[in-house]
Amino acid sequence: MAVIKIDTSIYDAQLSEKEQRIIAQFQRFGVEQLEVFGSEPIHYRQRAEFRVWHDGDDLFHIMFDQASKEKIRVDSFDPAAPLIGEVMQAMIENLKGCEILRRKLFQIDYLSSLSGEILVSLLYHKPLDDEWLTAIKALKVALSERFKIDFIGRARKQKEVLGDDFVTERLTVNGQELIYQQVENSFTQPNAKVNIKMLEWAQDLCKPLKNDLLELYCGNGNFSIALAGSFNRVLATEISKSSVHSAQYNIAKNKVTNLDIIRMSSEEFTQAMNGERTFSRLEGIDLTSYDCQTILVDPPRAGMDTLTCDLVANYESIIYISCNPDTLERDLEHLTRTHEVKRFAIFDQFPYTHHIESGVFLQRKL
Repeated sequence: MAVIKIDTSIYDAQLSEKEQRIIAQFQRFGVEQLEVFGSEPIHYRQRAEFRVWHDGDDLFHIMFDQASKEKIRVDSFDPAAPLIGEVMQAMIENLKGCEILRRKLFQIDYLSSLSGEILVSLLYHKPLDDEWLTAIKALKVALSERFKIDFIGRARKQKEVLGDDFVTERLTVNGQELIYQQVENSFTQPNAKVNIKMLEWAQDLCKPLKNDLLELYCGNGNFSIALAGSFNRVLATEISKSSVHSAQYNIAKNKVTNLDIIRMSSEEFTQAMNGERTFSRLEGIDLTSYDCQTILVDPPRAGMDTLTCDLVANYESIIYISCNPDTLERDLEHLTRTHEVKRFAIFDQFPYTHHIESGVFLQRKL
């Protein structure tokens, strides 16, 4: 059996190296000490994706070594949540003997939640016909005796959903349960327990802040829902249709009444705020009625464009969540002309890799 094992004895040293690396990179912004939020050293990922390898009658998950590009057989995967590990084994056991389900299957994706739900996506190089549907329905019935499981089958220009195309996550953040719909193929934080630490850190920042909050790149409402209780009103933007749909669902599920989400890119919102363009998507929303003194941004790896940085610099307080230290450094060059860094945290979303999630709190210089 091929097992992807983690040497947990190196975790503390690995996290310390990240801490020292970030301090060195951002010291010129006055950062001398970080708030450090570590991960569980094992079973921390709520989603995982594997290619599938066919070898005669055998069938197994594989990954590719980043350096050598050689394939690695994976029968057990320590980074994955325990539920994913159990379902991985059950899937292989059931697929091996089913020619209809295994033929031309090339990838399996797993999306799970701390609340015990799992969604399995099967990707094929063949059309999914009635025979396939009958077989996958039978597998769902069989595995539903052990797991709260749904399936998606994907082929070229084809998507078959058996159950829901999402899992429902329940996170306890500072004693409050928050509910999030997490849709297949949409962005969600992969390390749920570290996500809780991020939300609690952001809530702590917002305790003394007042008035309204603006959030750019809000995704499925991860931060805006958790922070809505700290402000009079929250206005959030997101470009992805599926994420906006999930955010609206999450707003209703959490009974949040002071949060509006609009589907716009940060660039479009900047144009609207500057009066350069009008958008039908803003119909019914009076931007001038908001008194946003705080802005939260959680941009993609590319960071923010110059115009968005200019917009962000207009606010008294800035919360910047970053998945890329290099673009964060670039953007802080811009933002620290008018603001100073008050708090800096790192969140180890991706243990045993060079990746690091950062959180920076800035306030306008006096």
